[in-house]
Amino acid sequence: MTPKEIRELSLEEITTKIRETRDSLLQMRLRRQTGQVEKIHEMRAFRKDIARLETIRRQKNAPAPAAT
Repeated sequence: MTPKEIRELSLEEITTKIRETRDSLLQMRLRRQTGQVEKIHEMRAFRKDIARLETIRRQKNAPAPAAT
């Protein structure tokens, strides 16, 4: 997901997407341990997606800076 797409989502949708992505990452880690994962590079993509989602969620939750 691109940051632009993420910014268009609501906070609830972002939270849901984070949960889904973490679940997918967990499943991939478990499959990797059993040798069933062929596309290990996708794990990195999941981690980066989670970081993007968390960053934008924090930006939306942060109070607006006071104008001087």
